[in-house]
Amino acid sequence: MVLNAHLDHRNPLVFDTHELGRRPGALQRLTRTIDAPKDLGLQGVIGVPEGAPVKLELRLESVMEGVLVTGTARASAEGECVRCLEPLEQQLAADFQEMFSYPDADDRGRVKAEPADDAEGSAEDEDRLFIEDGLFDLEPVLRDAVVLALPMQPVCQDDCPGLCSQCGVRLADDPDHHHDAVDIRWAALQGLAGSSGDGEKDELSGGALPTAHVDEKQEK
Repeated sequence: MVLNAHLDHRNPLVFDTHELGRRPGALQRLTRTIDAPKDLGLQGVIGVPEGAPVKLELRLESVMEGVLVTGTARASAEGECVRCLEPLEQQLAADFQEMFSYPDADDRGRVKAEPADDAEGSAEDEDRLFIEDGLFDLEPVLRDAVVLALPMQPVCQDDCPGLCSQCGVRLADDPDHHHDAVDIRWAALQGLAGSSGDGEKDELSGGALPTAHVDEKQEK
């Protein structure tokens, strides 16, 4: 079991559940705007810039085994269009829901007689998030939610035509942009035809001289 040990209540992503008092059914609604932590999003693709405002709307519900946290994170993400490589900005709304368990309670909310130390119990607890001294850390949940809400291949607009494959110009800026297509196979044939024509001319001009020379000898 991995607990959220040494949580700092001054951390804006750490929340206090003491007000719920471990009373099943108790509710608490919170709204908080925080500065985005580093690397919030898909690194190198799109994400929320470090320090940018992230608005959190949370609903904390006390249940037998812990606190069920439901919420939405809203922010502005920045990235690069995968087609035309231009900077883009996208409004983000990431929904999430996560259970933060009491470390001393089982799945039915009953206090454990003693901590489970068998391999099976450890495997079950490995992916669970826990409340430590009445506090829980929302950061890992926020990171997962933001990654799932962001596009893997962001585009500046759905019909972005991208870049010209020949010269790299942005096609959205020049809709009529085009290049005259030249088939290299025809170009080779044209060169061959030109060479053949030149050869025929040389043969004709070169063959006239001996004939004229013979005629001169016959006249003499």
